[in-house]
Amino acid sequence: MRWWVAVVQTNQFGNGDLQGLIDDIIRAGQKIADEIEVYIASGQSISAELKKTSTGLATGNKTLGLGIRTIDGGKIGISGTNDPMAWKPCLDAAISSGKLATSQEWKGLPSPEAMEDRPPLSYDPGLRIDADQASELLRDMIDGAGKYAVQVTSGSADLSTGSATIGNSQGILYSSKKTFVSVSLETIRGHSTGYEFDQSTTKITDPARVGEKAAFFAWHGESGDDVKTGAYDIILSPVALSQLLGSVLLPAVNGRNVHAGRSKLAGSLGERILDQKISLFDDPLIPGALGSTYWDAEGVPSRRIDIIREGVLGEFLYDLKTAYRFGKKSTGSAVRSGFGGAPSIGHHNLVLDGPRSAIWYEPAIYVNDVVGAHTANPMSGDFSVEISNPSWVKEDDFGTAIRKVMLAGNVFDMLNSVDGIAQGNRAVGSMLLPEIRFSSQKIIGV
Repeated sequence: MRWWVAVVQTNQFGNGDLQGLIDDIIRAGQKIADEIEVYIASGQSISAELKKTSTGLATGNKTLGLGIRTIDGGKIGISGTNDPMAWKPCLDAAISSGKLATSQEWKGLPSPEAMEDRPPLSYDPGLRIDADQASELLRDMIDGAGKYAVQVTSGSADLSTGSATIGNSQGILYSSKKTFVSVSLETIRGHSTGYEFDQSTTKITDPARVGEKAAFFAWHGESGDDVKTGAYDIILSPVALSQLLGSVLLPAVNGRNVHAGRSKLAGSLGERILDQKISLFDDPLIPGALGSTYWDAEGVPSRRIDIIREGVLGEFLYDLKTAYRFGKKSTGSAVRSGFGGAPSIGHHNLVLDGPRSAIWYEPAIYVNDVVGAHTANPMSGDFSVEISNPSWVKEDDFGTAIRKVMLAGNVFDMLNSVDGIAQGNRAVGSMLLPEIRFSSQKIIGV
């Protein structure tokens, strides 16, 4: 395996005083706005890519970015820059954008709360962020893929460490550190492809298993049986389940969508909306989980949110802006997609739970992944998706592969026909999800 290493570096502070910089920005901002918030994110990463198994590219990257949010007369402005020393024009841009915003009800940025020293939730100080570590992960995946007669087409290994600091004119100054590792591999055999990945906040313990699963799906799917259109029991993998939850259920519990008339669940608080086997909660305090945090992206202390408990809808999700607009209270659900973007409603660690049982006791169609979940109707819940790597399964084993088929139905109806929830959860991004068996789902085949 040959390696070319490129390093990209952004503007840096050097040894500048982070707290002093934030104080300077806040003092200047208070002279021209009611409130001001400063968000600074920095990080270091190494990304390695495979082209088949003989050539690799590793790219190192150091980032540093600043985001400023101002509130004046209920008007919110925001701006960002990757050169924190250029904070003065960034502040001016935030003020200017706020002048164009529509004024809304605003009850203030959060004040600091007593937070004793706590260990980082998603940080491994021993994680090595270097090309050798990435190379080792790729080699292990290739070794795992060698268990089946397939061709590796691409793969990647990414390792990163970063920190985020938020300060505001109410006195908040919070900082957190995170580490992140991800690997993925794609394979092919004939016209059949296989893909697998893993993610963690520390070193991935079994990258060879990732390669083996990617190879298995390509090898197993090379030939298969046709399935007639009809109703079948299915088992959704955590990956497939995450696609449908993210496209339909999460938008439905977003407070902004609820009050804008874009959620089927508006007016359903306290009602049973799903199978009583299902509980869905956001727990931001799980050690080692990808989305764990003691506070959200606005400095609101985070807490467990029981969105659905035994099928009953318990809470919607809010950030400050939406909560103030509609007379609610923030649930600590603000997230950021980057240092320059405005906070928005999201989740930290979404967990689906319920009574666990054996789910492979009778034949079912296994849905490893789906294509087209983004086309689902978030209001009605209706969807029609192509199944990736479908197969018959029974008694903890994959049987005959299935040729190309589609799964169609309604997400809310599906989640009311749960036939069993498997032991264990898998991390899929910031979701922790099990395999779930559903009865009598519509499969479109031949």
